[in-house]
Amino acid sequence: MANEKKKMVSEITSMDEDFTQWYTDVCIKAGLISYSNIKGCMVIKPSGYAIWELIQKHLDERFKKTGVKNVYLPMFIPESLLQKEKDHVEGFAPEVAWVTHGGLEPLAERYCVRPTSETLFCDYYKGEIHSYKDLPQVLNQWCSVVRWEKETRPFLRSREFLWQEGHTAHATLEEAEERTVQMLNVYADFLENDMAIPVIKGQKTEKEKFAGAEHTYTVEALMHDCRALQSATSHNFGDGFAKAFEIQYQGKDNKPHYVFQTSWGLTTRTIGAMIMVHGDNEGLVMPPKIAPTQVVVIPIQQKKEGVLDCAQKIYESLNDFRASIDLTDRSPGFKFAEQEMHGIPIRVEIGPKDMEAGKCVLVRRDTREKYECAIDEVPSKVGELLETIQKDMYNRAKAHLEAHTYVAHDKDEFAENFKETKGFVKAMWCGCRECEDKIKEDYNVTSRCIPFEQENISDKCVICGKPATKMVYWGRAY
Repeated sequence: MANEKKKMVSEITSMDEDFTQWYTDVCIKAGLISYSNIKGCMVIKPSGYAIWELIQKHLDERFKKTGVKNVYLPMFIPESLLQKEKDHVEGFAPEVAWVTHGGLEPLAERYCVRPTSETLFCDYYKGEIHSYKDLPQVLNQWCSVVRWEKETRPFLRSREFLWQEGHTAHATLEEAEERTVQMLNVYADFLENDMAIPVIKGQKTEKEKFAGAEHTYTVEALMHDCRALQSATSHNFGDGFAKAFEIQYQGKDNKPHYVFQTSWGLTTRTIGAMIMVHGDNEGLVMPPKIAPTQVVVIPIQQKKEGVLDCAQKIYESLNDFRASIDLTDRSPGFKFAEQEMHGIPIRVEIGPKDMEAGKCVLVRRDTREKYECAIDEVPSKVGELLETIQKDMYNRAKAHLEAHTYVAHDKDEFAENFKETKGFVKAMWCGCRECEDKIKEDYNVTSRCIPFEQENISDKCVICGKPATKMVYWGRAY
């Protein structure tokens, strides 16, 4: 059994040896993706798509509790429509894919393949919003988008990826701001409670904000290799798009007013975050709430009389969970290694001796701890263990985040932190673009966010020494 596991694990590069290759190996060996013959695009296989389906389910439930309704808009955007918001166009121009022909005939106007849908929603809202009675509009769509990335990596960055994009319109700036922050909190709640990924909530700097937005808010996570990952964003557009597209409503005062808009999104890169936060050298480690299979029953010496019947009975008792049973004729060692590779949170081992004693063995994927359990108590014990695993995974990730978050009081400490360590560094900033640019140039580091929870580390900017205005999280990111 040990040899079979060793063989399977040897196909994964150690994360300490090459984290990037480890990540790619896990994506492939765990059956999440395969490469497409279209450069920069991937096939999301059933095991990978099942994770995305659960992400959709959990998020969609949260969205709808806040009044969100789902729609679907076209994937093509006429060039003239895209050009209506100058800053937005400039921000996406390098990544846009264009359709120039319909069949054999050249198009009279180029169509952009949707990189994001702000302009389409604006065009839609212009025809739907006439009165204050038509507000608010709180819509979301689940779709794919295309951005012609130069460098790609499974889930983290691909030329086509899956996401949801919410787009709302409101009567006042205050309502738009409330919705922007509300949806950021929805993302944070989902990531922390379902994905077991702790996050830092905050605002992007002017340099890093979304093209066309007044304010961009973000949730930032720290991966096992201590690089940051922007995990979801929420944008307040003010009335900039409304003015560009002439989206007005008649107010209670019988006067025309521009609407205020927001947009917010989370993508399949969240799957990449889950892999990099929780995975190990044996493969995936799945948080129970998001694991397509939460528990697998594995019979041992299944040809022995009664073993399969007992395994089947245990499996049928687990109908309150996402459970499976492995009845293949492969060896137990292979099955154990496969279960670990796929990150299934719990496996139930049942063999002849266990059966005679009226018990079985439960094994946690995250810690590999084993527990003897009476057969008739398996469902209750599995339920307890799944809750414990979910909490423990979050707590370990939180401890990692805290252990790799540093404080820099001055330029020397800042430089030393990014020379000797990786992770988040908290440091004061004067708010000037020049200092932010210099940090990126000198240390290959970007501002991750201005956290909502501010600290007064010092009174001076870590770069120029002038009076500081904000504490910022800095880091190297994917």
